[in-house]
Formats: sequence, C-alpha cells, structure tokens
Amino acid sequence: MNPELRQDLVSGDWILIAPGRHRRVQQFKETGKRLIPSKKDCPLENWEEKNNREAILKHPKGKNWRIQVIPNIYPAVMPSPSGSRSPKIKKRGPFATLPAFGYHEVIVTRDHLNNFPRLKPSEAALVFQTFKERYLAISRDQKLTYISIFQNWGAKAGSSIYHPHYQLLAIPVLPPDIARSLEGSQNYFRKHKACVHCIQIAWEKKEKKRVVYETKNAIAFLPFVGREPFEMRVFPKSHSPFFEESTDGLLRAVAEVLSKSLKKLERSLKLPDYNFYIHTAPLRNRNRYHQYHWHVEIIPRTTISAGFELGSGIEINPVDPDEAALLLAKN
Repeated sequence: MNPELRQDLVSGDWILIAPGRHRRVQQFKETGKRLIPSKKDCPLENWEEKNNREAILKHPKGKNWRIQVIPNIYPAVMPSPSGSRSPKIKKRGPFATLPAFGYHEVIVTRDHLNNFPRLKPSEAALVFQTFKERYLAISRDQKLTYISIFQNWGAKAGSSIYHPHYQLLAIPVLPPDIARSLEGSQNYFRKHKACVHCIQIAWEKKEKKRVVYETKNAIAFLPFVGREPFEMRVFPKSHSPFFEESTDGLLRAVAEVLSKSLKKLERSLKLPDYNFYIHTAPLRNRNRYHQYHWHVEIIPRTTISAGFELGSGIEINPVDPDEAALLLAKN
C-alpha cells in the first residue's frame, strides 16, 4: 500500500502508516533466543527468605503459593503515610510540585521460566484476579487518583529481571495519556452518543482483517491506527469503564485472549520484548467516565522513535496492521 496518514478516533493524533520504510515484516523477528539467568541469582526467587519479610499477599497461602505480591525493592513512589491528608501542590518558581506518595508493588508468578502466555489458563486468570484484589485494596486510599498495572517483558521493554512479574503503581495524579484517552472518549460520546471503543470493536469484527483472537466475551485486534508495528489491544466485549468492577468470569476471558494473542506474537516475531498495560477509568469522579471502556494494550518493542517522531509527535508505523495481522494469523 502507499503511505497513508490515519487519525486516531480517541486521541485525534495522526499516525503515518509507511510500509515502504521497512524491508520485510520478517525483519522485525528476534533471534528466538533469550538469556535466562539461574534461579540462585534471581532476586524474586525465595524473596521472603532473602529479605526476611512477608509477602503482601499469596495465593494460595503457605509454601505452595502460585502467585505472590511483594513491595517493589526500588519503588518509584513513597509509601503513602497512614492518616495523612492528600498531598498539596506547591510552587517552585514557575513549576508545580507534588510529593510522590503512592504504592509500587510487584506481582510474581512462581515459575521462573513461564511468562504470561505460557501460564496455565487457571494461573493466567489468577494473575488478573490478583490485579483486581490489590487494585480494590489500594483504591481505598483517598489520596490516590490512578492505578497503573503493567508488565515489562525483556530488556528493550525496560525489565531488569527475567523472572516473570507484573507491576502495580498507584499515584496521586491522572497520567497525561489516560487524560487524553478519557477526553477523546468523552468528545466522541458527545458527538455520536456512543462509546468510541465499542464502535472500533464493532468495525474490526465487521472488517475481519485485523482480529487476532476472539471469544464470546473478549476480543484482540490490531488497531487500524496502530502507533507501533504489531501493536494489539484486548477488550472485554461488554462495555465497562472500570477494570475493578469486572467479574472473575470476564477477567478469565480477557486473560485467555491476552495469552493467546501473546503466543501468536511470540511465534510470529520469535520471542520479542514487549509491554502490556491496562487502561481503565480513574479512581475519583467516577460518574464522569461512563463512556470509557477498559482494555489491555500490547506494545512489542521492535522500533525506536527517531528525529521525525520526536520532533513532530507523529509516529511512523512501518508495518501495515493488515499485513501484521496476516502474519499473526499463520501462528
């Protein structure tokens, strides 16, 4: 196809789809090899014994746990002081500052080798149920505004530890990307009286070109306006703004579709590094976000933003999402 500028329905951002800039889709494949450190050198193996501390949460309890939650050893935010009031914005010259109170936790699965797409379905579902459990517990802190849940897999995705793990980071401000997504969803709803995400789901189901995996309750597809090669999104089909209000059944469905999609990605690109993260409505002013639709975004780390992207804010995607979907379909 010829290069084409496409505008995202939610953010309004323009993305340049330029397939002529890549040689072949196969050029995005990794070697299929990954350096695996030994268990004895892993900081997440036998964490309680090494640190002489108890985990925040374990499922099941006792020595035979399959998943545990621990505090991040190098937290990005300070623990929120018990009984303290919400932090106040202060001025420092022309700048605004705010104490970075919050929570930074690590969700660890037992197996040293099996990342999310290699977990048993019951264990993948347990990961998402644990996300929800910690989300609900932390959300009681009135000083918080947003809780981010994500995985960094591989060095290119920002992970310094091989052992499969996930992170939860709770902060007292609304992240700018979430703010833009919420605003875009609100603007679309005002104009069309419909959820922009539901519209995209319906269109992708009708087009049948970019759907990666689908079940009765969840769907994964490559967005028509994808910023990155092989970028994917996983949506629950039922409309809901709030991740934490999802039933266990719905979380199982989303976990299944996420797992299947990541397996296809791994087979197609030979074990690429990637990030996935949950986008959900914020904790406060909940009545304002009825038009939002929580979901999971998957970003394979196959490219590096260069001068044009950094200087213009317009991302160049060198792979047509339709072509990427064809490769994923073979796997």
